[in-house]
Amino acid sequence: MPSADGSTSFRVWAPLARTVSVDMIEGPGVRREPLAPAGGDYFEGKVRGAGCGDLYRFVIDGGPAFPDPASRSQPEGVHGPSQIVDHASFRWSDGGWQGRGLEEYIIYELHVGTFTEEGTFEAIVPCLDYFRDLGVNAIELMPVSQFPGSRNWGYDGTYPFAPHNTYGGPRGLKTLVNACHEQDLAVILDVVYNHIGPEGNYLANFGPYFTDRYRTPWGDALNFDGPFSDEVRAYFIRNALDWFVDYHIDALRLDAIHGIFDFSARTFLEELSGTVASALSGDPPAYLIAESDLNDIRVITPRESGGIGLDAQWNDDFHHALHTLLTGEKQGYYEDFGDIGDLAKSFAEGYVYTGEFSSYRGRRHGSPSKHRPAAQFVVFSQNHDQAGNRPGGDRLASLVGHDRLKVAATAVLMSPFIPLLFMGEEYGETTPFLYFVSHSDERLIEAVRTGRSREFAWFPSGKEIPDPQGEETFLLSRVHRESRLEKARHALYGFYRHLITLRRSLTPWRMTEGRPLVKCWPDRRSLSVMVPLSGSDVALFFNFSEKGVSIESPLHEGSWAVIADTLSPRWGGSGEKAPDRMTGEHGAVLSLGPLNAVVYRREE
Repeated sequence: MPSADGSTSFRVWAPLARTVSVDMIEGPGVRREPLAPAGGDYFEGKVRGAGCGDLYRFVIDGGPAFPDPASRSQPEGVHGPSQIVDHASFRWSDGGWQGRGLEEYIIYELHVGTFTEEGTFEAIVPCLDYFRDLGVNAIELMPVSQFPGSRNWGYDGTYPFAPHNTYGGPRGLKTLVNACHEQDLAVILDVVYNHIGPEGNYLANFGPYFTDRYRTPWGDALNFDGPFSDEVRAYFIRNALDWFVDYHIDALRLDAIHGIFDFSARTFLEELSGTVASALSGDPPAYLIAESDLNDIRVITPRESGGIGLDAQWNDDFHHALHTLLTGEKQGYYEDFGDIGDLAKSFAEGYVYTGEFSSYRGRRHGSPSKHRPAAQFVVFSQNHDQAGNRPGGDRLASLVGHDRLKVAATAVLMSPFIPLLFMGEEYGETTPFLYFVSHSDERLIEAVRTGRSREFAWFPSGKEIPDPQGEETFLLSRVHRESRLEKARHALYGFYRHLITLRRSLTPWRMTEGRPLVKCWPDRRSLSVMVPLSGSDVALFFNFSEKGVSIESPLHEGSWAVIADTLSPRWGGSGEKAPDRMTGEHGAVLSLGPLNAVVYRREE
């Protein structure tokens, strides 16, 4: 931490070290300054003549020099020296930002490197008008912590505190967040607390950050419950607090928490949620959103009720149920889905698997979720995983036509849950989103190539997997927002804008009852979802059949008017089949066209 007197205080955890020094890099030379032992296995000291922008490394027991495990900036990459950052030097102008309720979020997920041609934080700032035009009010950044090279999804980061150098580093990220808040946009940051990437990972040289008791799919497990784990926990909790405090981030999405192995009586995640809640209890609010494939409702159950206490979680079950109805795919984890009843249950309860037998897993899976509020579930028809973890990086628009895309948009954006869009889906982007890296270690590069090939052995596409290391793979993944102006895509883009406008017009998007009323017609591949809102009730109707159907209307108590119909010529459809208005008459019949979604609103 730099001081006004031209000195900087250094502090590093190194429980197994006898001595620790800091090497200040001064041109071609190095000035070595010893640090003194402090409590809790830390070494610390004040170094004069060291300030913002200066480069340094730590030296353990007189051996090689390593970057700071808690480096705030790595301007020369994962193998280079760390850089002193003065967070107080940035002039924020977002003092009027008070945040927004989580139930109001309409999220737009993007990858910084492929969202613009420049691939930087600041290059996104001119795009904020685009987000406002679309109507989304929160952007989610895939991980931005320093990773090897210049091309990566971000989940191989090795310096959790350091925004990536080629994206624009700390100042670039602050500039983006500041601009978002000025434009009334919240910012969510994806963080990875289940592993550290392999290249440039020097943490083990400082202390027992890792354990061999567990193994993650991505490498060594982090030590959250063994000897010395208190300080490992403190490291990641400090990381979360820094994003909220130093970068004004509004919410963190915790990647794959099922890869966090911790059998403590009070787990790391419980400690994290409790610390964030107590330390950041004012305005704007600070949220924690989980990604988990466990369907464990304790994740979003409040701590006072015996849960972990995270605010929300991604709901993969909703995606899988919707995706299989739209595409007919049944391979891999999709084999557990495909029935209209799966989507009906997800609308009604959140999870589809709440303790039933899962064929894909070969065991029972999940826990009941219908008692938790709908605003604790984030739903989507696409995201970086569901596109990027296909051999060809296929987006939904490459698999189905616009009628199905509009049905998917209706299911997500008019659901009682928190909706999330993946960059480009709003106009039917068909460029793939592929997996890409830019490692410098040839053995690691080959291991990544081999691993990707093995990962898709079950996928019956027969497609050649693009080389993750190839620059062309990265370039192919860039979105082209200007293509939304093309005739066919412009209609889809207009439909997305229309749905988002509707959702925001019904603010607060909060149900007056615990769950929507769902009715399913399995023989007709159709369902209805009654969403009781505090503003005005909404009814959703879906026909996933390629034939028109007639169903008994569940509408009651008053007059209902159509506010969205996927078959409207206005949105490139073949013509509406459902009536413009309906009354709550017993036995009334509603007609739906093929691959049709219709939204009604109760009139006052």
